[in-house]
Amino acid sequence: MKTKGNKKTKVNIVTLGCSKNLVDSEVLLTQLRGNGIDAVHESKNDDASVVVINTCGFIDNAKQESVDTILRYVDAKEEGIVDKVYVTGCLSERYKDDLKNEIPEVDAWFGTRDLSRILKVFKADYKHELVGERILTNPSHYAYLKISEGCDRPCSFCAIPLMRGKHVSRPIEELVKEAKNLAKTGTKELLLIAQDSTFYGLDLYKKRNLAELLKNLSDVEGIEWIRLHYAFPAGFPMDALDVMAERSNICKYLDIPLQHASTKMLQMMRRGITREKTEELLQTIRAKVPGIGIRTTFIAGHPGETEEDFDQLMDFVEKSRFERLGIFNYSHEENTHSHSFTDDVPDEVKQERADAVMELQQGISLELNQEKIGKVYKVLIDRLEGGNFIGRTEFDSPEVDNDVIITSKDNYLRMGDFVNVKINAASEFDITGEVVK
Repeated sequence: MKTKGNKKTKVNIVTLGCSKNLVDSEVLLTQLRGNGIDAVHESKNDDASVVVINTCGFIDNAKQESVDTILRYVDAKEEGIVDKVYVTGCLSERYKDDLKNEIPEVDAWFGTRDLSRILKVFKADYKHELVGERILTNPSHYAYLKISEGCDRPCSFCAIPLMRGKHVSRPIEELVKEAKNLAKTGTKELLLIAQDSTFYGLDLYKKRNLAELLKNLSDVEGIEWIRLHYAFPAGFPMDALDVMAERSNICKYLDIPLQHASTKMLQMMRRGITREKTEELLQTIRAKVPGIGIRTTFIAGHPGETEEDFDQLMDFVEKSRFERLGIFNYSHEENTHSHSFTDDVPDEVKQERADAVMELQQGISLELNQEKIGKVYKVLIDRLEGGNFIGRTEFDSPEVDNDVIITSKDNYLRMGDFVNVKINAASEFDITGEVVK
């Protein structure tokens, strides 16, 4: 067994949850190293004396994973493998007081906006000269770019504003600077993320300014793909679609969580939109950006969801033919408006409904993928895996969307290369092709 006395100070940052958390961890990593502190991200070795766990508090499964991870490192502390355990992120922001009592072995708890406080624990200063710089933890050819923090939307089911606070946009100049720094280090794809990207700019510029941001980022030399995530359907800024259609380096891709299709359920969820308005929006998006790939997510089993409501959701999914789709089971979150309702859909029914949606989507995905056979697409190579190169088209975001599989036989490709690929086979969630010159 390792003991506390035989290793120097080293910080291991462990990240749970979404890409927004990952960006926060990368900023912390950059600041620690900028202060001369030996810091790593998710080290596989038991050689760190301090562990910082960046938690997720989104839904029950994510919360449980965060708690389990904290307990695992608390056990490691008791065994003398680590000296200190610090916890930050969404779960810590939301349940700090309860967790302090339940897990007193944790040395300190921090919220989602406590970067300076975390640095003080390490006797480190927040270095303003590092703003816009970030050490990436994923392959360097793509990077998440967080354009804002927090959310002002009143969605009844969502606890994110409780954990992340009000919407705060980052200035265009700061984001462009970060994009330029990333491009210099080899980043070719920017994945724009926010709790609500379509709200961008309202606080700083007194108008929705996503289109202006896209134009400025599109002008950054070396950035070949820009991908937009987490758009909100109500009040969608149509001028952003015009920029997407005009600029060749803005992917024809939109991640727009819709959550439901029954107008009754959308009203209960406080989404500010009806099914009819949603359908009109989708038609406009596809008309303004022909060939766009749309990813969406839904919630199964929100309180009050009847069989009729679910049938409307199934009908909507079948008619809309989304290129990409995910679905979550409703999680009854305290201090949200939906928590005032009775959680009246049994867990097994939630799962049955989620499975039914994904089975329907599986067939749609297969049909849409098979339409790609014989066509040539620009593909970004992400990794080599099991004798194949794995890449993505502009219609695919990392980890959540389709892979393009290319045999490594007779091909020499590098991570971050763009290649033209002719598709020769397709399954529900992956396509296979060969490089063409």
